[in-house]
Amino acid sequence: MNTLYNKAKINMYQPAALQKGDKIGIVSPAGKIEQGKIDAAVNALENLGLKVVLGNHIFDEYHQFAGRDLNRLKDFQQMLDDSEIKAILCSRGGYGCVRLLELVDFDLFLRKPKWIIGYSDITVFHSYLNNILEVESLHSVMPINFRDDPTGKSTETLFLGMFGTIEDYNIPPHSFNRLGVAEGEIIGGNLSILYSLRGTIMDFEMHGKILFIEDVGEELYHIDRMMHNLRLGGKLSELQALVVGGFSGMKAGNPKFGKSAYEIIKESVSNYSYPVVFGFPAGHLNDNWTIPLGRYVKINVDEEKVGFTWYKNKGY
Repeated sequence: MNTLYNKAKINMYQPAALQKGDKIGIVSPAGKIEQGKIDAAVNALENLGLKVVLGNHIFDEYHQFAGRDLNRLKDFQQMLDDSEIKAILCSRGGYGCVRLLELVDFDLFLRKPKWIIGYSDITVFHSYLNNILEVESLHSVMPINFRDDPTGKSTETLFLGMFGTIEDYNIPPHSFNRLGVAEGEIIGGNLSILYSLRGTIMDFEMHGKILFIEDVGEELYHIDRMMHNLRLGGKLSELQALVVGGFSGMKAGNPKFGKSAYEIIKESVSNYSYPVVFGFPAGHLNDNWTIPLGRYVKINVDEEKVGFTWYKNKGY
C-alpha cells in the first residue's frame, strides 16, 4: 500500500538506538556523489562497530541525480524493507527526494521504524516522517561532510543520536534572541524545502511545535518571500518557539535587498512573544549538530546561554 495518502496517525515513535554490530545503510536519494567523498564516513562508522551496507546505485549518475528516479527509489526502498538495516544514512542532499516520495512504501518501515538521517533535501523525508507518520528522524551531517568537521562535534552528535545518548545542548546567546522558556516537539529543516511543500499533503502542522529552519545560497528576497508565506499562512503564529540555524552563502541581489537573513527572520516574528533562538549550529555549516526532529525538547533562552533539554516523546 502507498502510505503517502494514508493520513492515519500513530504516536510519535523514537526508533531504537543502534548497537555495535548493527547494519547501517547509505543511499543517495538526491544528488550524485563520488565514492571518494564517502570513504571517511564509511571508515568512521566501521570504527564504531557498525556494518556499512551501500546501496546498489549509490554512485550512479544521471544528470544531476545519483541515477534515475527508479534506481534511487529501489535503493531507498530496499533499505526501508530490510529488517537487518537499523538506520539509513543519506550520502548527500542536492535535489531529488521529492521525486521519489509518493512512490515509497513505508508499510514495513512502520512495523519497526529505523533512523533516517540527513539534512538539506532530506527535509522532504523528515517532513513526511515527522508530520504524517509521526516518527522521529535525525537532521544531521551526511557522509559528504564528514571530512569537513573541524571540531568533530557534528559527527559526535550524530553518533550519540544514533546510539540513543544524545546530550543536552548549550549554545552562546545571540543579540537577536528573544528570551523565554518553551517546550514541544521540534520539527523543520531546510526552509526552501519546507516552503516547497506548502499546500501539499506534506505541509507541516505547527500548532504547539518548535520550528527549526536553515538554508543556503538563497537570494535574500527569497528568504523574505518564504517567511511572509509562513506568516500569512498562520504557521508562525502557532509556534512554541523558533530556532534559526545557518543561513550561509546568502545572495544580496542586484539591487541589494538591504537586510540580512537573520534580520528578515527577526522581523517576520516580531509580532509574537515566544522564544526565538538565532545561531544554532546546524545546517550548511561546518558545525552541523544533530537535531532529533520530532523529539520533545525544552528550550531555555536567557542572556547568558540557550539550553536544549531533550526528552523521550510522549507515547514512546
